[in-house]
Amino acid sequence: MTLLQSLSLSFIAIAGAAAVATAPGASPRPQLSITIRDGNFTDIEGLDPTITWENSALLSNDVAVQYGIDLSARTTNLASLPRRIWGRASRVFNERFAVSTRLEMDVQNMDTIDYEINGEDEENDLKCRIIGSSPANVASKRVFQSRVAFMEFTKGFDNDGNRVTVNPRYNAIYGHTDVVVTYDADDTLIKVTASKDDQVVSISQKLNDENRIEPTIGRDGSLSLAWDRKLGEEGNSVRTTLHPNRSVDVEWRDAAWTANVNFPMDENDLRGATVHIKRDIKF
Repeated sequence: MTLLQSLSLSFIAIAGAAAVATAPGASPRPQLSITIRDGNFTDIEGLDPTITWENSALLSNDVAVQYGIDLSARTTNLASLPRRIWGRASRVFNERFAVSTRLEMDVQNMDTIDYEINGEDEENDLKCRIIGSSPANVASKRVFQSRVAFMEFTKGFDNDGNRVTVNPRYNAIYGHTDVVVTYDADDTLIKVTASKDDQVVSISQKLNDENRIEPTIGRDGSLSLAWDRKLGEEGNSVRTTLHPNRSVDVEWRDAAWTANVNFPMDENDLRGATVHIKRDIKF
């Protein structure tokens, strides 16, 4: 039996078990996403609607499972409807160690399975994450081509009531190594990302209960400025990020709606703009 077949059977088994384990009255909620690409606001060809369905449950052996599927809402080809399937299982051991594994597959290209493994030692404030991919057919000789694409560790420390984190990262695909260091002191968060070739510093400062600004400067002189503004008490917010001479990015969260807009600054109109709209649908 191939890994793909095993994954399919496991997915069905988990879905069935989770459906039984789901609490009465709880129901999975699909999510509708619509993307308007390249500023095409008037033609349906500019729309790329996607429906995301997911569910979660706690099984009898204390394993928490999540699973879902992305479907294209525009295509009339049934074979092209499913885009992505994924499943995640996690468990806490000895009330201290947390481990989770996520598998994901592009349904339109079923040659590989992407995986993500997360581990956490809460007592020592240590986390790790590994991302990679593997051929879908383990019987194939290509199984030896399985590889880790990305790896990172995060260690946290307390410093007189303030929090410091050190996060070394390695991207195996590009052979790139860097480290992210953060210093969180109440209203101020300093983040330094350093590698052999580049260094970037971000300083996030809370101005009041509604507003926060975050300038970022790179070793090469690149500069960006982000402004976060809360809207009301229900988690609604707007984040605007200015990249001089490049683009303006806006993310607007309003209840079940999330809108992301990118405006390239080298265009004189909206032809280069990209809009992504997402809404949680409740039945």
